[in-house]
Amino acid sequence: MKPNVIVALLVGLVLGFVGGRVSTGPSTKSEVAKAAPNSPAAPAPGGRRPVDPTVFKVPIENSPTHGSADALVTVVEFSDYECPFCSRANVTIEKLQEQYGKKLRVVMKQNPLSFHPRAKPAAIAAMAAGEQGKYWEYHAKLFANQKKLDDASLEQYAKELGLNLDKWKAELNNPKFQDIITRDQALANQLGASGTPAFFINGRFLSGAQPIANFQALIDEELVKAENLVKSGVPASQVYAKIIEKGSERAAPKAQPQQPAAKVQKVEIPSDSPSFGPATAKVTIVEWSDFECPFCSRVGPTLAKIKENYAKDVRVVFRHQPLPFHPNAKLAAEASHAAHEQGKFWEYHDKLFANQKAMDRASLEKYAQELGLNLAKFKAALDSGKFKAKVEADMAAGNALGANGTPTFFINGREFVGAQPFEAFKRVIDEEIGKADKLLAAGTKPEELYAKLNAENVANAPTAPAAAPGAPAEPPVQKVDVGNAPVKGDKNAPVTIVAFSDFECPFCSRVVPTLKQLEDQYGGKIKVAFKNQPLPFHANAKLAAAAALAAHEQGKFWEYHDKLFANQRALDRASLEKYAQELGLNVDKFKAALDQGKFNAQIEADMAQASSVGASGTPTFFINGRTLVGAQPVDAFKRVIDEELKKTGGVVADSK
Repeated sequence: MKPNVIVALLVGLVLGFVGGRVSTGPSTKSEVAKAAPNSPAAPAPGGRRPVDPTVFKVPIENSPTHGSADALVTVVEFSDYECPFCSRANVTIEKLQEQYGKKLRVVMKQNPLSFHPRAKPAAIAAMAAGEQGKYWEYHAKLFANQKKLDDASLEQYAKELGLNLDKWKAELNNPKFQDIITRDQALANQLGASGTPAFFINGRFLSGAQPIANFQALIDEELVKAENLVKSGVPASQVYAKIIEKGSERAAPKAQPQQPAAKVQKVEIPSDSPSFGPATAKVTIVEWSDFECPFCSRVGPTLAKIKENYAKDVRVVFRHQPLPFHPNAKLAAEASHAAHEQGKFWEYHDKLFANQKAMDRASLEKYAQELGLNLAKFKAALDSGKFKAKVEADMAAGNALGANGTPTFFINGREFVGAQPFEAFKRVIDEEIGKADKLLAAGTKPEELYAKLNAENVANAPTAPAAAPGAPAEPPVQKVDVGNAPVKGDKNAPVTIVAFSDFECPFCSRVVPTLKQLEDQYGGKIKVAFKNQPLPFHANAKLAAAAALAAHEQGKFWEYHDKLFANQRALDRASLEKYAQELGLNVDKFKAALDQGKFNAQIEADMAQASSVGASGTPTFFINGRTLVGAQPVDAFKRVIDEELKKTGGVVADSK
């Protein structure tokens, strides 16, 4: 996400103090993270920052590699070509390569941050150069010319390196490069390396553009270990694999701070934001929304009902929060403002939500024509990026308030998240009308009403109760939509368990008997929904997920699910087809679904949802929105389920 100029400068200043570590992700918000390691470690000598001794399993296959396969130390770098801290670190890495020679190899992973608009095109250009054997030469060009990453400059670097220009240009559109970026970014989040630059030195995490001495100290430690392995008989080419074979596959989840019981914010109303309802309304609802978000679409009828029932008392203000994984959302937001300029925002707004799967440029122009807009003026606004700054200002304001998911509403400043039903809005609206009536009776002018109500709500916001000393904070309850996921159990069950899982993950396999035990004990009181989160270093997991959904299409998801977990080491294409045949599926239909990538979009949506709710590893469960991470014992699940049943008046299960 690209913030406006002021926000960008502020972020830059902050990053100057924290070494460039910014947390990003399919999530929708970039936040500055602390530069300290994930886990405590003994103080390092000489004032060095301590390094966590944890070794992570960081795969290096199918990534650009510089150095000998016999190198005793492997540095895996997650980097961004537009990040100034990555540029500084690149100088350090080059010096280390000179110093350690054949003992050191460097592996590059792509993590272009969302607020660096040219980072992803640069990464793709480098990988396209790699197809002609010149990845590292192009990589060096990019860091040497970090302020010149426009398309013309990228092409110029290709010419300077003597690449076959036609071939290079054709490769820029190769979808495999986007897949690599998605894979690398998912791996970065999985390992807790959410910012750039991030390094794993023989699997040990070193964050940020640190002094060269910090790299040297860690490399020297790892060299001693590696040399001992070689002396014990391990071939040099197998040292890295040996070191990481029992490494951690994911970073430990970070404790999340206790959230206020009711979040209330001071929310400004820009004069150029579209709205309906009187400016002197007793209640102002500010909505942050995304035209490509299905949940935003669902709330449309609710807003129409609010308009119908509270025509004189409620004003709704629309602000933009196009999410980074919705490719057409940002241009659609700009198009809506081009329509707003001609007095038809809400008509255009309705067109977009009615046609969420058709928001390419041609479709946007078509809707403008259908609404009788001046098409030349509309096109000129899009071509010139006239409303780009407006959209980005809305995004920055939304992020500052924590409105980093969509839809998010602020009702007189009171946060209200998700596509909730009319009755839920009505309860809050009626409370706020009561407050407004008292202020008006006391002499508040109608034009001052919103500012007064917003200020009073902020002042009176409740705070969360203090946690018991030493008690770990439970992450806040999240709205985790089941959507079109396969579900097992009574549809009216009071407890819903949403599982984010990976068919190739051994921990996911271990929890299958636990879930069966819970189903036996709780019967119709629980239902389980399955979401796919194939991890990037599990080579067969994504295809297995697609195969399971192909079985689901034929009514046999759970039978196929059990087959996959019972045969985790045999998830190749031939085996997947064999399991389909054993279950009596229509194999031709099953094969066609895999060949056509029929369920790829659903899997990607599941993965994006996992990132947005913080499910960075597998398995992760949400029990009525409460987070439970890992293959935990049955009692851990029962504790949460029983608490949720008590809330709904259900009966807890007998201990067995």
